Amino acid sequence: MHFGALKRFDVADGLGVRVSLFVSGCRNCCPGCFQPQTWNFDYGTEFSAETELQLLEALSPSHIQGFSLLGGEPFEPENQAVLAPLLEKIKQTYPAKDIWCWTGYVLEKDLLEGQRKHTEFTERMLCAIDVLVDGPFVQEKRNLMLEFRGSENQRIIHLKNGRPVQSS
Repeated sequence: MHFGALKRFDVADGLGVRVSLFVSGCRNCCPGCFQPQTWNFDYGTEFSAETELQLLEALSPSHIQGFSLLGGEPFEPENQAVLAPLLEKIKQTYPAKDIWCWTGYVLEKDLLEGQRKHTEFTERMLCAIDVLVDGPFVQEKRNLMLEFRGSENQRIIHLKNGRPVQSS
């Protein structure tokens, strides 16, 4: 898996001060996407054990509220195999920090068991994620007044054990 950016101090992608990872690879290719360069699965730097250590170290300060996972598309099958163990390690190492994830896929239509993007790793990812922002970016529904999402069709879903507990 490749990634386009690792931000050690991000205040735009989730609540509080966060560490953010922007993974590469996306088949959604939404018109108006703010990072079309990340559609390419080979864009950026290859994720490595050293990258994981840097990320875990960046999460260690007490002022860091959590981790944000964006793309590209984290739920592309190629990315899930790397991200599931990473998210589990973050949860195990920093249980008090939250994990937010953005996906262009829709939870009920694409990610749950039996759906088109569900893999052997999807449930593990969902169980580690606290807040899922789902849905493709739709340029015609773009709204700059929305918090943490770009278009009105996207939802902020709070998860517990991989299942929705609240959405907006």
